[in-house]
Amino acid sequence: MTYNIKNGGRNGRTSGRLDHIASVINSVEPDVLGLQELGDLPAAGRMPELAEAVRMRAFPARSWFGQPVAILVRPPGRVAGVAPVRRPFHHAAQRVVVGTTGGPLRVLCTHLFPYSGARRLVEARWAAAACGRGPNQLTLLMGDLNTLDPWTDHRDRIRRLPPEYRSRHLRRASSTVDSRAVSALDRAGLVDLFRRAGEGEPETAPTRHGGGAEFSGMRLDYLFGTPALAARTRRCTVLRGGVADVASDHYPVIGDIDLAFG
Repeated sequence: MTYNIKNGGRNGRTSGRLDHIASVINSVEPDVLGLQELGDLPAAGRMPELAEAVRMRAFPARSWFGQPVAILVRPPGRVAGVAPVRRPFHHAAQRVVVGTTGGPLRVLCTHLFPYSGARRLVEARWAAAACGRGPNQLTLLMGDLNTLDPWTDHRDRIRRLPPEYRSRHLRRASSTVDSRAVSALDRAGLVDLFRRAGEGEPETAPTRHGGGAEFSGMRLDYLFGTPALAARTRRCTVLRGGVADVASDHYPVIGDIDLAFG
């Protein structure tokens, strides 16, 4: 499961959404969870509080310029390695290796640059390079990629955006939708798991009651996997409704993958 929780669950100076965020996560009980936009949760020493609320172990990566990310693993999952990606992402990128019955599973969680497609492309290439892609390698890349996909006509979505937000999703000085970051992951041999096994609508932002003007019914959150992992993916969905409508400005994406901890 991947989930952008919007500024660490804060509404202004209060952390009033953390209970809602934990409720959304607990309704799914994911084995592996990627979180983006942690705000000051790690710096304030509050990651253990969230990890305890969802009964998982947390492995955060500090941000260079923006907000931290984290990967959480549910016991009895055995984490064999933790290694943040040492590149100057605007936000961050975290990696862990988890033991499974199918062999080591590499998990990478990231949050790409929101304001420029060219910078997102650079970060997407860094993320792709950090993924192992041998013929039998099990790798999951997930996160808020802040990027529209190259397989959909997005012109209506772009037109619905206020003018000040349109440039985030257009090539420089152009009306062409900038989907290069997702395209780079696809060219690197990673498989879009929603394209592979998606059910329902793929859009993740905004939520019904928690979104902002920078979104217009957009798919920005993704699960990607190596072909070996994609072959084990049974289902991919976006969780909507109930408390997920208010917990954040993004809906989480969930993948059901035929693996067990080992």
